[in-house]
Amino acid sequence: MMTTMIRRATAADVASLTALCLRSKAVWGYDAAFIAACRAELTLTDADLRDTSVAVALRDGAIVAMVQVAVKAGVGDLMKLFVDPQSLRRGLGNTVFAWAADEARRLGATHLAIEADPEAAPFYRRMGATEIGTAPSGSIPGRRLPLLRLDLTKRRVSTEQQARTADGCRGQRE
Repeated sequence: MMTTMIRRATAADVASLTALCLRSKAVWGYDAAFIAACRAELTLTDADLRDTSVAVALRDGAIVAMVQVAVKAGVGDLMKLFVDPQSLRRGLGNTVFAWAADEARRLGATHLAIEADPEAAPFYRRMGATEIGTAPSGSIPGRRLPLLRLDLTKRRVSTEQQARTADGCRGQRE
């Protein structure tokens, strides 16, 4: 059984998180030109750490997933959720998604908006989000992305599955 620890991202993580986002995006088969067009949107900065909530999932001390969420006027925005391609299908997406939902709730959001890659939309539906329309891509002119919404007033995360750590993040055993 592997232990996953979630902690808040630090400035020392920014470059490796950007690389993780780019590697993970490429898993859907996008070519180099597409990934290059997405680079600015997938790049994390120190300002992101200051202005939004960013967390990382660690296994054996290595970052294997990340998530970024912001809340404005009671609306949560799942800005990024990426899992290292070598760590896919191991529950990490579920773990960081649960952290993001809890963080958005903690910050006062009643729902979470998700602009998803079309390949990732089925994951968010499994997490309980419903598709409410489309949104323009921030990277590719003319491209539309599925827009989903998760009702945060319905608790989906079992406290028996999640254990709080000292900094308000969590560890999960899988």
